[in-house]
Amino acid sequence: MAFTRTLSIVGAVALAGSLAACGSSSSGGSSDGGSGKYGNCKITSKPNTIKVKPVVKDTLTVETTLPAQGWWNGTTASSIKDGYEYCMAAELANMAGLKKLVIKNVSFDQLVAARTHKFDIALAEASITPERAKVVDFSKPYFDSNIGVLTKKGAGVTADNIKSKRCAAYSGTTSVQFLKTKLKCKTQHVYPDSQTLYQSVLSGQSDVALLDTAIVLAEAKQTGDKLEVPGQYKTGEKYGAIYPKGSANEKAFDKGITTLKDDGTLKKLSKDYLGPAFGGDPSAVPVWSVK
Repeated sequence: MAFTRTLSIVGAVALAGSLAACGSSSSGGSSDGGSGKYGNCKITSKPNTIKVKPVVKDTLTVETTLPAQGWWNGTTASSIKDGYEYCMAAELANMAGLKKLVIKNVSFDQLVAARTHKFDIALAEASITPERAKVVDFSKPYFDSNIGVLTKKGAGVTADNIKSKRCAAYSGTTSVQFLKTKLKCKTQHVYPDSQTLYQSVLSGQSDVALLDTAIVLAEAKQTGDKLEVPGQYKTGEKYGAIYPKGSANEKAFDKGITTLKDDGTLKKLSKDYLGPAFGGDPSAVPVWSVK
């Protein structure tokens, strides 16, 4: 978070997720790989092309933060069967020859602070930052992320007047730093999770919510277009998978992610899941500069 879960993103990410600054809401769901089938994903990778030592035998344990439509289609770990990051994880599980894929829903705040344990890889639209890299290890980037501006439809928020508005971000995401050190809106709020962040805009408590462009586009669509994304700020941020610090599986997973990127798999996952979920192309959102 960019999820920049800025999502920053990637997101998001997410970015967004059911997060809490304190405490983790953890739940798990699993899909059996068997003959190359994980949920609804159409697996195209070659099995047994990377070698990893999972924390649970024959199982890829993946942490994320929900909800994050498009990335993880469903509201609970047990209900998710597809989405960009879910199917990305499924491809990695297949490449590692692992029969099961288990999803754990955790607090994003705790995830990037390395306060969660016993997982192999985390895919949570998490932006790669030097501060986070001090406590967790990141994979090679798999998605580019900007910070999107989420407002009520027709609210008239522009790059010229945004600093006079009530702007909000949520705890643990890089959007908080962007809000406080770069955008510097006159009124600033930080919420504990993405759902209360979005609700603050819908209820009129906030004028602007800042999060990964991809994630807020998806949220705008989920609200039946009660919300919109009139602009975004280019950050140069990228999403990376998170590994437990010092994980012996880093090189293997990096190899898998590079393969999925180079062979077009990730591009196809974006087309299949992110485009429909976002209700628009993130690259088409006007890019604003901080005034």
